[in-house]
Amino acid sequence: MSLKPNTENYERDRLIEESGFREYDARWLFPEQLNLRGIQALGMGIGTIMHERGITPPTIVVGHDYRSYSASIKNALIVGLMAAGCQVRDIGLALSPVAYFAQFALDCPAVAMVTASHNENGWTGVKMGINRPLTFGPDEMSRLKEIVKTESFDLRGGGSYEYVEDFKSRYIADLTKDGKISRKLKAVVACGNGTAGAYAPEALRAIGVEVVEMDCELDYTFPHYNPNPEDLEMLHALSKKVIESGADIGLGFDGDGDRCGVVDNTGDEIFADKMGVILARDLAKQHDKPCFVVDVKSTGLYSTDPVLKELGVKTDYWKTGHSYMKRRVNEIGALVGFEKSGHYFFNEPLGRGYDDGVLTAVTICRLMDRNPDKSMADLKNDLPKTWGTPTMSPFCPDNRKYGVVEEAIAHYQKMKETGETIMGQKITDLVTVNGVRFTLEDGTWGLIRASSNKPSLVVVVESPVSEDAMFGMFESIDAMLTKNFPEVGEYDQKISRKSKAA
Repeated sequence: MSLKPNTENYERDRLIEESGFREYDARWLFPEQLNLRGIQALGMGIGTIMHERGITPPTIVVGHDYRSYSASIKNALIVGLMAAGCQVRDIGLALSPVAYFAQFALDCPAVAMVTASHNENGWTGVKMGINRPLTFGPDEMSRLKEIVKTESFDLRGGGSYEYVEDFKSRYIADLTKDGKISRKLKAVVACGNGTAGAYAPEALRAIGVEVVEMDCELDYTFPHYNPNPEDLEMLHALSKKVIESGADIGLGFDGDGDRCGVVDNTGDEIFADKMGVILARDLAKQHDKPCFVVDVKSTGLYSTDPVLKELGVKTDYWKTGHSYMKRRVNEIGALVGFEKSGHYFFNEPLGRGYDDGVLTAVTICRLMDRNPDKSMADLKNDLPKTWGTPTMSPFCPDNRKYGVVEEAIAHYQKMKETGETIMGQKITDLVTVNGVRFTLEDGTWGLIRASSNKPSLVVVVESPVSEDAMFGMFESIDAMLTKNFPEVGEYDQKISRKSKAA
């Protein structure tokens, strides 16, 4: 039965669209795809999984981001969790990494963070896990979907609720425990009016950074742009502010504060994978022959950079997605995981293995403190030159995107087998751990994968040769998609030969 808002049945019955159960978290349009009874069912499902997995006591941290409806959704989720017998620790308005930190600080095995991250207004969702610092992957999400769909709940009752006062100060104290930096550093801090505005400026000031605030006032209408540091609109606005204010760096945060984007002192946007290489170079000098996990969207420099090679760095390319990356970092004991979207996963002794955008910003500032004679532009320019695109997302329906990617994998596998060329070059390497990443003879590579949280594909291209080769690879991919897949639509952002990529 289809339920519509502002009807009697909408108030009485459960609405929770199956499409909202993604690979490693949940996302819905509210109220079109989800009502409060539906989110109660999700809470019951999470509690049921905790009992199935033997989580004792069944204690769970909950928090919510700053959207007009997030607190109501969190409260409905709490009702469901308590019905399933969970002991709820509510930290209130929070970032996702604050909720992850609370699992450790409050000794709770589980977490359920109500957030739609950087998605547009109207979206909501939940990031969840029952084994810190990990969050749900496909197996757990599939089981959760099955429980909710069949209403196979274990409603044993006996749940409890506690509101944790002023948890924000505990989080910031932990982030800044290593003290102030010595270098005089001026940073523009852009939060897109999202939840990070309540955390990032205060944390950076606490380590001695001079902060120039940009859109840090919380406003759930997002009046300027979506809080998404991978979006060029936000990065361009941040770039302009850095130049106007004469700042040493610009730091941008997404809606739930688990990602960080960077602009250097000249206003150039540093894509997060390149920023990761800068961090990797610095950290590899402090930690002997470390291992880093890198997602398949990221630059090839992690494997080819001569500095990282000389320092004995090992790089493991893995699946895109915060849950996959967290799990991989934990499994192989990597020092850090770097994701092109701006998720950085600092493991012991730097962090606790989860993604935290504010910790990333603090770590970058400390990197600059260790390199007092170099600007951020100097550190960026020290890297070997490559030409890379932003992450581009052409529309593709949820019920087709994985099928399109499977057909794309077969297409490029056949090209490799038959020796068919792109720009006159053969495919020399093909990685299919997450979509298809194919590399040409000159090192130029392209990636096509399915988005895990939106009805779209993901396309990324990089060339170590020239900007022209980068454009040529993208145009080849775009032409292939257009020719073979009419269901693939407009891009959220699309490069052209008139634009410049970082």
